[in-house]
Amino acid sequence: MTKWIQLLVTGITVGSIYSLIALGYVTIYRTSRIVNMAQGAFVMFGGFFAYSFLSQLGLPYWLSAILSIVGVVIVAALVYLVVLRPLVRVSLVSIILATMALSILFENFSLIRWGGYGKGLPAFAGSKALFLGKVAVFPQSLWVIGLMIVVLLGLYLLTNRTRVGKQMTATANDPGAASLSGVNTSRMILLAFAISAAIGALGGIAISPINSTNYLSGGIYGLSGFVAAILGGWGSSTGAVVGGLALGIVASLVTGVLPAGYQDAVAYAILILVLYFRPGGLLGVPSTEGEA
Repeated sequence: MTKWIQLLVTGITVGSIYSLIALGYVTIYRTSRIVNMAQGAFVMFGGFFAYSFLSQLGLPYWLSAILSIVGVVIVAALVYLVVLRPLVRVSLVSIILATMALSILFENFSLIRWGGYGKGLPAFAGSKALFLGKVAVFPQSLWVIGLMIVVLLGLYLLTNRTRVGKQMTATANDPGAASLSGVNTSRMILLAFAISAAIGALGGIAISPINSTNYLSGGIYGLSGFVAAILGGWGSSTGAVVGGLALGIVASLVTGVLPAGYQDAVAYAILILVLYFRPGGLLGVPSTEGEA
């Protein structure tokens, strides 16, 4: 029983990271209908930027984290303004292909800049495990889970309790009508990219003390977050969290039965089954709704 509880704790931690990445996908899509396949690169850059500021420049941890998030937000803004905005009126396929190309470009840039070996960060609150009976719980895992909950609540309040959030939703539902009503739709989409990048960078900083960041991390995390967003119900923040946790827990529990290399295959097989019986995902909330 201890073994399975330990695997469950690990699955919740990993699932929380998937949830953060999925929330980034959802934030962009709910405002712009853009599927950003480079979302995983924001996570990767968050870890790498923080490592450079902290270990190479010697800045304090808190300042390194803030500058990393700001840096990733700037990268995301440039991605939208330079690459994606001109493609908005072309086709969704063009945007997806462009973001996939950007993801590969960022991976190669990271390989040149930071090398092929993983870069890690110190744990936020030390690396000594807390034991609940025989189950080990690391403080960093609690940080990851807590940050995911805070981000989810923040997005809910932004979407349902602020004027900006309602403008972002209106931009997604009917850009033409929103523009005629005085909403700067381009600014709303840019804001969505900034929020999404900040979420991704925060996830990258939080996970680096657990799993070191390397140049391939962006593609791996990006795919997992994308699957989580689809699994939970594309366009729903709550669905993104449910899908991320489900994916992480299933992948972790499978390692208790099968060799480690099979967990992703089983998780994605479950995704196919869920989508076969529930094409809208586990929650099936339409993407045009303002609920979180």
